[in-house]
Amino acid sequence: MRPDLSRVPGVLGEIARRRAQEVVPYPLPEPPPVPSFSQALALPGLSLIAEVKRQSPSEGLIREVDPAEAASAYERGGARAISVLTEPHRFGGSLEDLRRVRQAVGLPLLRKDFVVDPFMLEEARALGASAALLIVALLGELTGAYIERARALGLEALVEVHTEEELELALQSGAEILGINNRDLVSLRIDLSTAPRLGRLARERGYGGLLVAESGYARREDLEGLKGLFDAVLVGTSLMKRPDLAQAVRELVG
Repeated sequence: MRPDLSRVPGVLGEIARRRAQEVVPYPLPEPPPVPSFSQALALPGLSLIAEVKRQSPSEGLIREVDPAEAASAYERGGARAISVLTEPHRFGGSLEDLRRVRQAVGLPLLRKDFVVDPFMLEEARALGASAALLIVALLGELTGAYIERARALGLEALVEVHTEEELELALQSGAEILGINNRDLVSLRIDLSTAPRLGRLARERGYGGLLVAESGYARREDLEGLKGLFDAVLVGTSLMKRPDLAQAVRELVG
């Protein structure tokens, strides 16, 4: 049940094809109990998913950081969930980061990676994630099947879109948590009008699930257009650039 990645262009396709080559199933530990990702996002106000992120294709090296220390600082600052990058080549992450963050904090964790094989969902759940990122631009018509597989494992899915076409596919696939990425993962360009535009369109289509805005947010003023429409915002790079991570969270959403 793998998507056809030959059709995926740009940086997104490059990363995803490499990840697909690296998936080798192995024995996994018994999945631990985990807190609910959706319940954390549904709390009053705009919930922050704070991201542990060393580097990215657009920024290069952002910060050398201990993932457990960073996640603990985010938790002290008031983040409601933690996103952990586990892609090693372009983002500097690892599954060990996910394991260590799970031991360090009590918040729900999102495994942020380029999921292109169902075994990656099993890994996420076994190592303590509450949710995994599913990118519609990668999974295409298989998005619904991956959502169902995640549910069967007791894992929630943050289903990510960037275009109207991807939004329609996500809605048809039964997404309950919809992430709208301001960043075009092919060109890496950011347009902060994307999330509000597609978020309103999703609501007009009758979508009643959770909405998460992603990419490009750095200041509290950037979040004003999300309030009353979105349930959560995912922020990584701008937080990681700040010396005091807990204070950065407080200033953004406190």
